[in-house]
Amino acid sequence: MRIGIIGGSGYTGVELLRLLSVRDDIEIVFISSRAQAGTRVDALFPSLRGHVDLLFSDPDDVTDASCDLVFYATPNGTAMNQAPALLDKGTRVVDLSADFRLKDIAVWERWYGMTHTCPEWVEKAVYGLPEMYREEIASAQLVANPGCYPTAVQLGFLPLVEAGLVDTGSLIADVKSGITGAGRGASVPNLLAEASDSFKAYGVSGHRHLPEIEQGLANMTAENVSLTFTPHLLPIIRGIHATLYARLNQDVDLQKLFEARFADEPFVDVMPAGAHPETRSVRGTNMCRLAVHQPQGRGTAVVLAVEDNLVKGAAGQAIQNMNLMLGLPETKGLLQPALMP
Repeated sequence: MRIGIIGGSGYTGVELLRLLSVRDDIEIVFISSRAQAGTRVDALFPSLRGHVDLLFSDPDDVTDASCDLVFYATPNGTAMNQAPALLDKGTRVVDLSADFRLKDIAVWERWYGMTHTCPEWVEKAVYGLPEMYREEIASAQLVANPGCYPTAVQLGFLPLVEAGLVDTGSLIADVKSGITGAGRGASVPNLLAEASDSFKAYGVSGHRHLPEIEQGLANMTAENVSLTFTPHLLPIIRGIHATLYARLNQDVDLQKLFEARFADEPFVDVMPAGAHPETRSVRGTNMCRLAVHQPQGRGTAVVLAVEDNLVKGAAGQAIQNMNLMLGLPETKGLLQPALMP
Protein backbone atom coordinates (compact mmCIF):
# COMPACT_ATOMS: atom_id res chain seq x y z
CA MET A 1 0.00 0.00 0.00
CA ARG A 2 1.30 3.45 -0.96
CA ILE A 3 1.10 5.90 1.94
CA GLY A 4 1.79 9.64 2.17
CA ILE A 5 2.26 11.82 5.24
CA ILE A 6 1.56 15.55 5.09
CA GLY A 7 3.04 17.47 8.01
CA GLY A 8 5.81 15.16 9.05
CA SER A 9 8.14 17.29 11.15
CA GLY A 10 6.16 17.18 14.40
CA TYR A 11 5.87 14.50 17.06
CA THR A 12 2.91 12.74 15.45
CA GLY A 13 4.67 12.73 12.08
CA VAL A 14 7.79 11.04 13.42
CA GLU A 15 5.63 8.60 15.38
CA LEU A 16 3.81 7.64 12.19
CA LEU A 17 7.20 7.03 10.56
CA ARG A 18 8.46 4.98 13.50
CA LEU A 19 5.48 2.66 13.33
CA LEU A 20 5.13 2.45 9.54
CA SER A 21 8.77 2.27 8.44
CA VAL A 22 9.30 -1.29 9.70
CA ARG A 23 6.30 -2.71 7.82
CA ASP A 24 6.75 -4.72 4.64
CA ASP A 25 3.17 -4.13 3.45
CA ILE A 26 3.53 -0.31 3.41
CA GLU A 27 5.53 1.95 1.11
CA ILE A 28 5.93 5.51 2.38
CA VAL A 29 5.81 7.48 -0.86
CA PHE A 30 6.41 10.92 0.62
CA ILE A 31 6.52 12.89 3.84
CA SER A 32 6.09 16.63 3.58
CA SER A 33 7.06 19.63 5.64
CA ARG A 34 7.09 23.18 4.35
CA ALA A 35 9.74 24.28 6.86
CA GLN A 36 11.99 21.23 6.32
CA ALA A 37 11.56 20.73 2.54
CA GLY A 38 14.74 19.29 1.03
CA THR A 39 16.10 18.06 4.37
CA ARG A 40 16.75 14.37 4.94
CA VAL A 41 14.22 12.93 7.37
CA ASP A 42 16.94 11.15 9.35
CA ALA A 43 18.86 14.42 9.71
CA LEU A 44 15.94 15.83 11.69
CA PHE A 45 15.09 12.53 13.40
CA PRO A 46 18.30 10.47 13.83
CA SER A 47 16.26 7.65 15.39
CA LEU A 48 15.06 6.83 11.86
CA ARG A 49 18.55 6.33 10.38
CA GLY A 50 18.54 3.07 8.44
CA HIS A 51 14.73 2.99 8.39
CA VAL A 52 13.62 6.02 6.36
CA ASP A 53 15.60 7.11 3.29
CA LEU A 54 13.51 10.11 2.27
CA LEU A 55 13.76 13.87 1.99
CA PHE A 56 10.99 16.08 3.30
CA SER A 57 8.90 17.31 0.36
CA ASP A 58 7.17 20.64 -0.05
CA PRO A 59 3.41 20.07 0.55
CA ASP A 60 2.62 21.85 -2.73
CA ASP A 61 4.65 19.27 -4.67
CA VAL A 62 2.83 16.14 -3.49
CA THR A 63 -0.78 16.79 -4.46
CA ASP A 64 -0.41 14.66 -7.59
CA ALA A 65 1.28 11.73 -5.84
CA SER A 66 -0.57 8.46 -6.25
CA CYS A 67 -1.37 7.05 -2.81
CA ASP A 68 -3.86 4.61 -1.33
CA LEU A 69 -4.08 6.72 1.82
CA VAL A 70 -2.66 9.99 3.10
CA PHE A 71 -2.23 11.05 6.73
CA TYR A 72 -2.58 14.71 7.69
CA ALA A 73 -0.39 15.40 10.74
CA THR A 74 -0.83 19.14 10.36
CA PRO A 75 -2.03 22.03 12.55
CA ASN A 76 -5.76 22.68 12.78
CA GLY A 77 -7.05 24.47 9.68
CA THR A 78 -4.73 22.86 7.13
CA ALA A 79 -6.48 19.63 6.19
CA MET A 80 -9.84 21.29 5.59
CA ASN A 81 -8.20 23.39 2.85
CA GLN A 82 -5.94 20.75 1.29
CA ALA A 83 -7.58 17.36 1.77
CA PRO A 84 -10.59 17.87 -0.56
CA ALA A 85 -8.31 17.77 -3.60
CA LEU A 86 -7.12 14.31 -2.57
CA LEU A 87 -10.57 13.15 -1.52
CA ASP A 88 -12.05 14.19 -4.85
CA LYS A 89 -9.51 11.91 -6.56
CA GLY A 90 -10.66 8.99 -4.42
CA THR A 91 -7.65 8.96 -2.07
CA ARG A 92 -8.47 7.92 1.46
CA VAL A 93 -7.46 10.32 4.22
CA VAL A 94 -6.89 10.08 7.97
CA ASP A 95 -6.77 13.55 9.51
CA LEU A 96 -5.00 13.77 12.88
CA SER A 97 -6.04 17.40 13.40
CA ALA A 98 -9.44 18.54 14.66
CA ASP A 99 -10.74 19.78 11.30
CA PHE A 100 -13.38 17.10 10.80
CA ARG A 101 -14.12 15.89 14.32
CA LEU A 102 -17.03 18.12 15.29
CA LYS A 103 -20.28 17.77 13.36
CA ASP A 104 -21.62 21.15 14.46
CA ILE A 105 -19.73 23.66 12.31
CA ALA A 106 -20.73 26.64 14.47
CA VAL A 107 -19.35 24.91 17.57
CA TRP A 108 -16.11 24.09 15.73
CA GLU A 109 -15.68 27.68 14.55
CA ARG A 110 -16.29 29.03 18.07
CA TRP A 111 -13.70 26.76 19.69
CA TYR A 112 -11.08 26.91 16.94
CA GLY A 113 -11.45 30.58 16.02
CA MET A 114 -11.62 30.27 12.25
CA THR A 115 -14.15 29.77 9.48
CA HIS A 116 -14.53 26.17 8.36
CA THR A 117 -13.90 25.95 4.62
CA CYS A 118 -15.05 22.38 4.01
CA PRO A 119 -18.36 21.66 5.77
CA GLU A 120 -19.43 19.17 3.09
CA TRP A 121 -16.67 16.75 4.14
CA VAL A 122 -17.44 17.23 7.83
CA GLU A 123 -20.78 15.56 7.16
CA LYS A 124 -19.10 12.64 5.37
CA ALA A 125 -16.23 12.13 7.83
CA VAL A 126 -16.28 9.17 10.22
CA TYR A 127 -15.01 9.67 13.75
CA GLY A 128 -12.04 7.36 14.19
CA LEU A 129 -12.68 5.63 17.51
CA PRO A 130 -12.63 1.96 16.44
CA GLU A 131 -14.15 0.72 19.69
CA MET A 132 -17.36 2.51 18.66
CA TYR A 133 -17.26 2.94 14.89
CA ARG A 134 -15.25 0.03 13.51
CA GLU A 135 -17.62 -0.84 10.65
CA GLU A 136 -18.08 2.77 9.58
CA ILE A 137 -14.32 3.35 9.60
CA ALA A 138 -13.71 0.32 7.36
CA SER A 139 -15.83 1.84 4.59
CA ALA A 140 -14.91 5.51 5.13
CA GLN A 141 -12.98 7.70 2.73
CA LEU A 142 -12.21 10.33 5.39
CA VAL A 143 -11.57 9.51 9.05
CA ALA A 144 -11.27 12.18 11.73
CA ASN A 145 -8.74 10.77 14.17
CA PRO A 146 -9.75 11.52 17.79
CA GLY A 147 -7.76 13.79 20.05
CA CYS A 148 -5.55 12.34 22.77
CA TYR A 149 -7.66 13.48 25.74
CA PRO A 150 -10.95 12.47 24.05
CA THR A 151 -9.66 8.94 23.38
CA ALA A 152 -8.86 8.22 27.03
CA VAL A 153 -11.98 9.91 28.40
CA GLN A 154 -14.43 8.32 25.96
CA LEU A 155 -13.01 4.83 26.37
CA GLY A 156 -13.09 5.16 30.15
CA PHE A 157 -16.71 6.31 30.26
CA LEU A 158 -17.95 4.11 27.39
CA PRO A 159 -19.29 1.04 29.27
CA LEU A 160 -21.03 3.19 31.91
CA VAL A 161 -22.66 5.70 29.56
CA GLU A 162 -23.55 3.16 26.88
CA ALA A 163 -25.39 0.98 29.42
CA GLY A 164 -27.23 3.93 30.99
CA LEU A 165 -25.79 3.25 34.42
CA VAL A 166 -24.68 6.78 35.38
CA ASP A 167 -25.92 10.34 35.66
CA THR A 168 -24.61 11.82 32.42
CA GLY A 169 -25.36 15.34 33.61
CA SER A 170 -22.58 15.34 36.20
CA LEU A 171 -19.58 13.56 34.65
CA ILE A 172 -16.09 14.64 35.72
CA ALA A 173 -12.81 14.06 33.87
CA ASP A 174 -9.57 14.96 35.67
CA VAL A 175 -6.87 14.32 33.06
CA LYS A 176 -3.10 14.73 32.93
CA SER A 177 -0.88 14.77 29.85
CA GLY A 178 2.82 14.64 29.10
CA ILE A 179 4.39 17.68 27.52
CA THR A 180 4.52 16.24 23.98
CA GLY A 181 0.77 16.85 23.91
CA ALA A 182 1.61 20.53 23.39
CA GLY A 183 3.44 19.77 20.12
CA ARG A 184 7.02 20.29 18.99
CA GLY A 185 6.98 24.06 18.61
CA ALA A 186 9.29 26.04 20.86
CA SER A 187 7.61 27.92 23.70
CA VAL A 188 8.77 29.18 27.09
CA PRO A 189 6.22 27.19 29.16
CA ASN A 190 7.50 23.98 27.59
CA LEU A 191 11.18 24.57 28.40
CA LEU A 192 12.75 21.99 30.70
CA ALA A 193 13.43 24.61 33.39
CA GLU A 194 9.81 25.76 33.25
CA ALA A 195 7.90 22.46 33.08
CA SER A 196 10.16 20.09 35.01
CA ASP A 197 9.58 19.49 38.72
CA SER A 198 6.17 21.17 38.50
CA PHE A 199 2.52 20.32 37.96
CA LYS A 200 -0.36 22.53 36.93
CA ALA A 201 -3.87 22.62 35.53
CA TYR A 202 -4.71 24.65 32.44
CA GLY A 203 -7.71 25.38 30.26
CA VAL A 204 -10.05 25.05 33.24
CA SER A 205 -12.53 27.57 31.83
CA GLY A 206 -12.68 25.67 28.56
CA HIS A 207 -10.51 23.35 26.47
CA ARG A 208 -10.95 22.60 22.76
CA HIS A 209 -11.33 18.90 23.43
CA LEU A 210 -14.41 19.42 25.62
CA PRO A 211 -16.98 19.63 22.77
CA GLU A 212 -15.36 16.64 21.06
CA ILE A 213 -15.66 14.54 24.22
CA GLU A 214 -19.24 15.65 24.89
CA GLN A 215 -20.20 14.90 21.27
CA GLY A 216 -18.75 11.40 21.61
CA LEU A 217 -20.45 10.72 24.93
CA ALA A 218 -23.76 12.01 23.58
CA ASN A 219 -23.53 9.48 20.76
CA MET A 220 -23.43 6.71 23.38
CA THR A 221 -26.72 7.65 25.02
CA ALA A 222 -30.07 9.32 24.52
CA GLU A 223 -29.55 11.38 27.69
CA ASN A 224 -28.19 14.91 27.95
CA VAL A 225 -24.45 14.97 28.62
CA SER A 226 -22.57 17.51 30.70
CA LEU A 227 -18.89 17.04 31.44
CA THR A 228 -16.53 18.94 33.72
CA PHE A 229 -13.15 18.49 32.05
CA THR A 230 -9.93 19.71 33.65
CA PRO A 231 -6.62 19.05 31.83
CA HIS A 232 -3.24 19.17 33.58
CA LEU A 233 0.36 19.24 32.40
CA LEU A 234 2.64 16.53 33.76
CA PRO A 235 6.44 16.95 33.78
CA ILE A 236 6.87 13.82 31.65
CA ILE A 237 7.45 13.38 27.92
CA ARG A 238 4.71 10.89 27.01
CA GLY A 239 1.54 9.66 28.60
CA ILE A 240 -2.01 10.50 29.58
CA HIS A 241 -3.66 9.58 32.86
CA ALA A 242 -7.41 10.17 33.16
CA THR A 243 -9.31 9.86 36.43
CA LEU A 244 -13.01 9.80 35.61
CA TYR A 245 -15.93 10.16 38.04
CA ALA A 246 -19.57 9.20 37.43
CA ARG A 247 -22.52 8.86 39.83
CA LEU A 248 -24.14 5.45 39.51
CA ASN A 249 -27.92 5.20 39.23
CA GLN A 250 -28.13 1.46 39.98
CA ASP A 251 -26.13 -1.41 41.42
CA VAL A 252 -23.83 -3.14 38.95
CA ASP A 253 -20.72 -5.31 38.94
CA LEU A 254 -18.39 -2.74 37.38
CA GLN A 255 -15.52 -5.16 36.82
CA LYS A 256 -17.70 -7.59 34.86
CA LEU A 257 -19.26 -4.74 32.91
CA PHE A 258 -15.89 -3.41 31.73
CA GLU A 259 -14.42 -6.83 31.03
CA ALA A 260 -17.45 -7.80 28.93
CA ARG A 261 -17.54 -4.54 26.96
CA PHE A 262 -13.88 -4.66 25.96
CA ALA A 263 -13.39 -8.44 25.76
CA ASP A 264 -12.84 -8.34 21.99
CA GLU A 265 -10.99 -5.04 21.79
CA PRO A 266 -7.31 -5.58 20.94
CA PHE A 267 -6.16 -2.20 22.25
CA VAL A 268 -8.15 -1.83 25.46
CA ASP A 269 -6.88 -3.72 28.50
CA VAL A 270 -9.19 -3.93 31.52
CA MET A 271 -6.92 -4.55 34.50
CA PRO A 272 -7.81 -6.77 37.50
CA ALA A 273 -10.03 -5.40 40.25
CA GLY A 274 -8.19 -2.98 42.52
CA ALA A 275 -5.46 -2.17 39.97
CA HIS A 276 -3.95 1.26 39.33
CA PRO A 277 -2.56 1.55 35.77
CA GLU A 278 0.63 3.54 35.19
CA THR A 279 1.51 5.66 32.18
CA ARG A 280 4.82 3.85 31.78
CA SER A 281 2.93 0.58 31.20
CA VAL A 282 1.70 1.89 27.83
CA ARG A 283 4.69 3.96 26.71
CA GLY A 284 5.24 3.50 22.99
CA THR A 285 2.17 1.26 22.56
CA ASN A 286 -1.31 1.57 21.08
CA MET A 287 -2.89 0.24 24.28
CA CYS A 288 -5.33 2.02 26.56
CA ARG A 289 -5.32 0.43 30.01
CA LEU A 290 -8.35 0.81 32.25
CA ALA A 291 -9.18 0.07 35.87
CA VAL A 292 -12.58 0.64 37.45
CA HIS A 293 -13.27 1.25 41.15
CA GLN A 294 -16.24 1.94 43.41
CA PRO A 295 -14.62 3.49 46.50
CA GLN A 296 -16.10 2.26 49.80
CA GLY A 297 -18.94 0.68 47.85
CA ARG A 298 -20.61 4.08 47.54
CA GLY A 299 -22.47 5.39 44.54
CA THR A 300 -19.56 6.78 42.51
CA ALA A 301 -17.66 4.89 39.82
CA VAL A 302 -14.02 5.93 39.42
CA VAL A 303 -12.33 4.89 36.18
CA LEU A 304 -8.58 5.15 35.63
CA ALA A 305 -7.39 5.26 32.02
CA VAL A 306 -3.82 5.50 30.72
CA GLU A 307 -2.50 5.77 27.17
CA ASP A 308 0.49 7.07 25.25
CA ASN A 309 -0.72 10.39 23.86
CA LEU A 310 1.43 10.00 20.74
CA VAL A 311 0.31 6.44 19.95
CA LYS A 312 -3.23 5.46 20.97
CA GLY A 313 -3.82 9.19 21.42
CA ALA A 314 -2.60 10.05 17.90
CA ALA A 315 -0.38 8.15 15.42
CA GLY A 316 -1.08 4.60 16.60
CA GLN A 317 -4.83 5.06 16.48
CA ALA A 318 -4.45 6.68 13.05
CA ILE A 319 -2.64 3.55 11.84
CA GLN A 320 -5.30 1.37 13.47
CA ASN A 321 -7.83 3.31 11.39
CA MET A 322 -5.65 2.99 8.28
CA ASN A 323 -5.54 -0.78 8.73
CA LEU A 324 -9.33 -0.92 8.90
CA MET A 325 -9.79 1.38 5.89
CA LEU A 326 -7.38 -0.60 3.70
CA GLY A 327 -8.70 -4.03 4.68
CA LEU A 328 -5.53 -4.97 6.58
CA PRO A 329 -5.45 -6.75 9.96
CA GLU A 330 -6.45 -4.13 12.51
CA THR A 331 -3.54 -4.91 14.83
CA LYS A 332 -0.87 -4.98 12.10
CA GLY A 333 2.26 -3.13 13.20
CA LEU A 334 0.78 -2.13 16.57
CA LEU A 335 1.38 -5.04 18.92
CA GLN A 336 4.77 -4.07 20.35
CA PRO A 337 5.00 -4.09 24.18
CA ALA A 338 5.64 -0.99 26.24
CA LEU A 339 9.08 0.55 26.74
CA MET A 340 10.10 -0.09 30.33
CA PRO A 341 11.82 1.16 32.37
